[in-house]
Amino acid sequence: MASSVETNMNRVNSCETKCCPAETPVINGSTVDVCAAESFIEKAMELILDEAVKKGTNVQEKVCEWRSPEKLKELLDLELRDGGESESRILQRCTDAIRYSVKTGHPRFFNQLYAGMEPYSTVASFITEAIKTSLYTYEVAPVFTLIEDAVLRKMMEVIGWGEGGDGIFNPGGSMSNMYAVNLARYRYCPGIKEDGLFNAPRLVVLTSQEGHYSISKSAALLGIGTKNVYVVPSDKSGKMIPSALEEKIQLAKTEGAVPIMVNATAGTTVLGAFDPIEEIADICEKHNLWLHVDACWGGAALVSKKHKRLLKGIHRVDSISWNPHKMLMACLQCSAFLVRDKTSLLQRCHSARASYLFQQDKFYDVSYDTGDKSVQCSRKPDAFKFWLMWKALGTTELERRVDRALAMAKYLAQELKKREGFQLVMEPEYANVCFWYIPPSLRNLPEGPELRKNLDKVAPVVKERMMKKGSMMIGYQTHGDKPNFFRMVVISPQVSRVDLDFVLDEIHNLGKDL
Repeated sequence: MASSVETNMNRVNSCETKCCPAETPVINGSTVDVCAAESFIEKAMELILDEAVKKGTNVQEKVCEWRSPEKLKELLDLELRDGGESESRILQRCTDAIRYSVKTGHPRFFNQLYAGMEPYSTVASFITEAIKTSLYTYEVAPVFTLIEDAVLRKMMEVIGWGEGGDGIFNPGGSMSNMYAVNLARYRYCPGIKEDGLFNAPRLVVLTSQEGHYSISKSAALLGIGTKNVYVVPSDKSGKMIPSALEEKIQLAKTEGAVPIMVNATAGTTVLGAFDPIEEIADICEKHNLWLHVDACWGGAALVSKKHKRLLKGIHRVDSISWNPHKMLMACLQCSAFLVRDKTSLLQRCHSARASYLFQQDKFYDVSYDTGDKSVQCSRKPDAFKFWLMWKALGTTELERRVDRALAMAKYLAQELKKREGFQLVMEPEYANVCFWYIPPSLRNLPEGPELRKNLDKVAPVVKERMMKKGSMMIGYQTHGDKPNFFRMVVISPQVSRVDLDFVLDEIHNLGKDL
């Protein structure tokens, strides 16, 4: 039986004519058809290149082919059946998946904090999926283990940690922020890893009112509790107020709680504001608090000599979240968590010492087995997507990418001021441009409840119309007592001034009758 299997495997692997034999080998009850698989992959890659890459980045194409959930269910035929489908049907499934998806690489996609087609990172994504490895030990991922280490070291250099530190790539900024909360808690009471919450005091985490919701989610997940996340007021521009932070810390202590961490933000999600890191660092040092900076969005400014001032003092913090898949355009997902500590705190906090993975008597240096630092087991080699892109472009081009995005955002803000019916919510500090469109019917209304009530309805209707038309995609939201406004994020170097002018023209055309 063994020799039969071996013979069949040899036949499949040799396949010199590049066409599969009439008698398809069967191994352990599974059909193996290597030639058919290769043929399908070639056809699928051609389809992806044409539909997702070429058409997906073509300004003449739609950003999305909108369908309602009910209609889309019918079009996609989502039911899973006992029998498989033909190659042609599967290729059609691929085409439909691309066709009805939002094209985030389109020059007129401004809806999220990521956008654009990045060719080198895209190729890296294809490679990691084809290699199909997991980044927990050097033995199973030798290339990607070394690449992750190199990328993390370079990012630490950019941050200003001359003596290095530690870090890990993980699935998204929310996970990075959770790592920060967990490390801050572990540093304060390391016994919590084994004893749990029973002997711990009431712990408090502090974050600004503009901070990301993942801090509250982390507190809930880790057993700290959302009520123990103290929200620090921000000023009108969205920056944390240091004096208010000091007051909240004193309040927590007065209540008998133990503050352990402050979460500052470099590039808030809505307004793109940068907290004053230097002043916050002074307060954290005074009270011996872990200082984490959520720089998932704004971390890209560190590669720009012109704009790195936005993160002044970043070298003083204990940990940082930074997502290269945002402003720097690496393919999703590509998120780094970096720690200034060099005493293996990350390892000690999360290690479980699984004997089947992290044997200490291996034939190579086991310090390269980084998986025990992670709360995950399986972990994608996401750093490769950033590394290949960085190798291809160089730091200089990454800097130009950031500078251009912020220049384009400034251009858009200036154009908004020139046009009747458009009003900035605030001057942009980063690439977030927040504004209202005021239809002609509302322009003579005085400032007050009636105007705000009607203005609140404008952005949702315009958004619906642009989605159904497929012309572009921009987000909107309320903020505090402000009525709904558009939040437009400029990232991709494929975006031109013509595209930005189009956006303003299109919003007016879609909303002038309201």
